Amino acid sequence: MEDSLLLQCAATMGVAMTPILELRGAIPFGLALGLPPGLVYVVSVLGNMIPVPAIMLFIRAIFRWLYRWPWWQTRLDRLVKRTHLKGRMVRKYRIPGLILLVAIPLPGTGAWTGALVATLFGIRMQIALPAILAGVLISGGVMTAVSLGLLSLWF
Repeated sequence: MEDSLLLQCAATMGVAMTPILELRGAIPFGLALGLPPGLVYVVSVLGNMIPVPAIMLFIRAIFRWLYRWPWWQTRLDRLVKRTHLKGRMVRKYRIPGLILLVAIPLPGTGAWTGALVATLFGIRMQIALPAILAGVLISGGVMTAVSLGLLSLWF
């Protein structure tokens, strides 16, 4: 693989790893770089999944540490409240709800939110990871189709 292709793949993967952007940003980014759609899909899915186990393992400890400062307390309380609101579907349907939460390519959904919701609702990692992966695979397919003009989000 030539160096520029590796850098483009690494950059696409990096975008996919970031909260908020995730696949919604990585797939159009990778396609804009001229990467083949199949490669963009694979690199984006891999990049989007990389932070998920770390989020699930360490988010509670990070929250406990940050709660020591009032500035963070208010922000984390809002984040937890929004996460619980986003997680209503997960609370009701558990694993299918988690897959759907991650699969919908809209702001406030995705692998980061899915990992946080799964952790807050006590879903074990060995159950949550395959569900989050399924949602990421679906979301990646939707975003690739939309980015290629094969599907309109407005139907």
